[in-house]
Amino acid sequence: MNGYGSHTFSFINAANERHWVKFHFLTMDGHKHWSNEEGNAIIAVDRESAQRDLFESIGRGQGPKWKFCVQVMPETDAEKTSYNPFDLTKVWPHSEYPLIEVGVVELNRNPEHYFAEIEQSSFSPSNVVPGIGFSPDKMLQARIFSYADAHRYRVGTHYESLPVNAPRSVKNTYHADGPMRFDAPKGTDAYYEPNSFNGAVEQPSQKEPPLNISGDADRYNHRDGSDDYSQVAALFRILGAEQQKRLFSNIAAAMQGVPREIIDRQLEHFRWVDPAYAEGVALAVARTQQPANSDPVSASDKPTPAVAQAAE
Repeated sequence: MNGYGSHTFSFINAANERHWVKFHFLTMDGHKHWSNEEGNAIIAVDRESAQRDLFESIGRGQGPKWKFCVQVMPETDAEKTSYNPFDLTKVWPHSEYPLIEVGVVELNRNPEHYFAEIEQSSFSPSNVVPGIGFSPDKMLQARIFSYADAHRYRVGTHYESLPVNAPRSVKNTYHADGPMRFDAPKGTDAYYEPNSFNGAVEQPSQKEPPLNISGDADRYNHRDGSDDYSQVAALFRILGAEQQKRLFSNIAAAMQGVPREIIDRQLEHFRWVDPAYAEGVALAVARTQQPANSDPVSASDKPTPAVAQAAE
């Protein structure tokens, strides 16, 4: 399967110019799918089937590979797009910002000690290298703080010093004491900067360029002016007939046990995307969960005012 960074980060070049960027990991092994029925049958025999396949493939030297690509947007373009480029639910059209190939990511080694190398691995979007920065992406801003806090709670105060998480270069911080201080660092008399103990100093060269902001500061409603349907419609219409059929079936399976009024409300959203989308899901729902002696679920049912208002 593909992997998507989803969040908007930034690239900052040697001239201190900012560009917005999205990261993409495109599978080089092709896409393969199981239906819900096929997946259930396999899991009934081997609950860890996907993990086992990955482990054994890497062991044979046939680990998965992804083509690593980026989309790059000039900083000022963010004010011109018809969509919010910092909205996690939106994509940047490839026709506007084509994928630029950077390299290949490959899984080529299995862990020697699962707990040490997998269970204790701690990833956080706040860990960036020089040249990569952040953006006004609201979800990214929240995760910059929350992920590191979660790791300190889950793994321990000095989780970043564990071999699986430690940088290969020398690290200099004032995070000196606390649980899991398993080494004996020197020069820890200062806990602040600047100081008189020759401690680490900040690097002005790594400062991000200023972000140009204009307008009034006010409570922001991300739904104001947001188009929540056109990008979904574009994706739906490029799916093949078999892909659409699988989509309808999966949604219908997930709707089992959902009250009829909520199904109707969701079908109205699908209709705003594409009438064929709503009709396909409605028919799949009718096939999978239509109770006896009840009206069939139809995408052509006239929505209630509450449903129509919710869709708007």
